[in-house]
Amino acid sequence: MRILDTAPGAKVLALGHYQPSKVVTNDDLAKTMDTNDEWIQSRVGIKERRVADGESLVDMATQAGGKALAASGLSAADIDLVIVATCTLESQIPNSSAVVAHRLGIDSPGAFDVNAACSGFCYALAAADSAVRGGSAKHVLVIGAEKLSQWLDWTDRSTAVIFADGAGAAVVGPSDTPGIGPVVWGSSGDKYEAIRIPDRHGSLGQEGQTVFRWATTALHPVAKLACERAGVDPSELAAFIPHQANLRIIESIARKLGADNAVVARDIVTAGNTSAASIPLALSRMLERGEIRSGGLALILGFGAGLTYAGQVIEIP
Repeated sequence: MRILDTAPGAKVLALGHYQPSKVVTNDDLAKTMDTNDEWIQSRVGIKERRVADGESLVDMATQAGGKALAASGLSAADIDLVIVATCTLESQIPNSSAVVAHRLGIDSPGAFDVNAACSGFCYALAAADSAVRGGSAKHVLVIGAEKLSQWLDWTDRSTAVIFADGAGAAVVGPSDTPGIGPVVWGSSGDKYEAIRIPDRHGSLGQEGQTVFRWATTALHPVAKLACERAGVDPSELAAFIPHQANLRIIESIARKLGADNAVVARDIVTAGNTSAASIPLALSRMLERGEIRSGGLALILGFGAGLTYAGQVIEIP
């Protein structure tokens, strides 16, 4: 058997993101439920979040994917695989990736969705990395997109104050040297009920204290192992972009990781928790604002419902 078109490495070539225009502040939420700005900020660190109004998940994914594609300098014809990470699709069939590809003018790509909830982007990026290095694809469009607002009980302050909508995307392509480190992934299925939607008519619920304890105790070793497998000391990281779940969780993991020189993403303050979209959304916004520079190393770390987790070191595009 002759193996063709393999690449020694893969890397993220470009990023893009999209947020709905509708801003929901803590004061807005206080009008409809028993909460206030101080209570929300002290517990989760969020000041405001974006909510889609008249936009679908596919709409947002297409916007973010189109921006990443434009930033890469590639054309739609150059993309041969599209992966969308999401857990909030309006209906299960058809998948979102094929629809997004069609809207972007990408002809006949491989197309599949990944549901690993808030870890989904890291899982999808690992799949893209393997596809490029293995020769199954040359350029892959990876998108994390969520419309959590349609799965919330807007009277439940344990969830409605946290979750939000948005999308982030990356184009992955071949590289002479690896630009995406080995993924470290796993799950704690014994805690699967901690974050759940009970059925097709239900709303998102979570056991906040269970998730908080798990995230602040179990995940910093995963972060360190991702660095170790990439041959990178945490002190060498230019950025640490964990899933934007809760500001206290983010700061706890960052402190235990010991990445003292890294810029830590705190996108949750103005974007809320956007599940699979949160990592590419935060990374793209940080790069756009000039908070991080191309060429540095970033550790990304996703974790959430399942309970699943995944992380890898990447070169910032």
